[in-house]
Amino acid sequence: MTRQLHLNAFLLNLGHHEAAWRHPASDPTRAHDVRHFVELAQIAERGTLDSIFFADGVAIRGNVRHNSQGGLDPLAILNAVATHTSRIGLIATVSTTFTEPFATARAFATLDHLSGGRAGWNIVTSGTEAEARNFGYEQHLEHRVRYERAAEFVDVATKLWDSWEDDALVLDQAAGVYAATERVHEVNHVGTHFRVQGPLNVPRSPQGRPVLVQAGSSEDGRDFAARHAEAIFTAWQTLGEAQAFYADVKRRAAAAGRDPERLLVLPGVVPVLGSTEAEARRLERELEELLVWDHGLAQLSGILTVPLTADDLDRRVADLDLPPEAEVNGNRSRFTLVADLGRREGLTVRQVIARLGGGRGHRTFTGTPEQVADTLEEWFRGGAADGFNIMPPLLPSVLEAFVDHVVPILRDRGLFRREYTGSTLREHYGLPRPASSVAAGRVRGGSRLLQAAAGTPDGAFGGRRIPAPTAS
Repeated sequence: MTRQLHLNAFLLNLGHHEAAWRHPASDPTRAHDVRHFVELAQIAERGTLDSIFFADGVAIRGNVRHNSQGGLDPLAILNAVATHTSRIGLIATVSTTFTEPFATARAFATLDHLSGGRAGWNIVTSGTEAEARNFGYEQHLEHRVRYERAAEFVDVATKLWDSWEDDALVLDQAAGVYAATERVHEVNHVGTHFRVQGPLNVPRSPQGRPVLVQAGSSEDGRDFAARHAEAIFTAWQTLGEAQAFYADVKRRAAAAGRDPERLLVLPGVVPVLGSTEAEARRLERELEELLVWDHGLAQLSGILTVPLTADDLDRRVADLDLPPEAEVNGNRSRFTLVADLGRREGLTVRQVIARLGGGRGHRTFTGTPEQVADTLEEWFRGGAADGFNIMPPLLPSVLEAFVDHVVPILRDRGLFRREYTGSTLREHYGLPRPASSVAAGRVRGGSRLLQAAAGTPDGAFGGRRIPAPTAS
């Protein structure tokens, strides 16, 4: 079968442009209305896209005076969306820095069950001091430590998803047997960051495990993706940079003993669409004219980790006193991308803010549906991507334009499906359903069974035994 694109709709409130909420086509009240997200999901499903994807942060993003705040929990949104869709994949972001493996594993198993096997987890480590302070930290964990914690977190979550074997449910009503307890396993994980007994209290879900996605392009992020991710969301401005990244993460996956074809590279693209190029440019200008420069300065200050004021608007980024990447404890890959963009093209702070306003560092392309399709095809055929995260700058209008005008062109070129051939996100991505690692361990004699009758022996997990209730 001819290799085809994978397309996700990356949905952000009212659109990825910072000024989307101010555009006359927007209704700011819809950022907190579930009907808005259901409508977007149904548009994406009409276009047979692989998935919809929601980013997340656990602190106010930017200055609430000037910036549209969604802030809704993406897992809650997707559990609602699941009941109004049937095929589209559902990917939510959850941080490994400010959550626990058991709660996260349970939440994604729930979404996978409720959606019939369409769940995906975008694994992030979080990147801001504001998020850290919301969870009792005086400062953010060091970058390397965050990724060490993330690796152990994913290991524990995987054990929990696998703690029920596929055939553990018996459901014999006549005999009164709900589950075969010899096929439900404690995980008894004791590590540097987590101590988790298990098993999960949710049976194994339709996909076995949710699809694991990772967003980040730092050295730590690339190594993490090579070992754990099945898809990687990334941001690049040029074809050459994207090709180099693509080759690098595929090489790292192979070095980690994995099939590189099972790590999908999906760069973000912000399409500013019009029926003519002039119409697309007009929409681009309309959005740029609605930018609030004070807000843009605050956003860029956070990315570059230096204080910027209105006096800096016409300074070149190349003239700013920026720290080396190794000293950045936030989002390193985004810092490097933005700093390199400003230096490479000789941009001023004002020009960078305008460029970032559309997609925070992701490639923005303004043009007709044919021109956008040409760009996607060039990157896809040129060894830079397995597909794309489509990031509409204005919602729902640009998502509708992409589905109704770009997708048909890609289909006519043989680059994208005309209809769904599977029902799960793994099937959309061409990924296998993983076997239970715990079941394999049981076969080898390395797994401890859940004790159905006798209970867990005292001290088995370093805690107190809870006495059985006595008859009154």
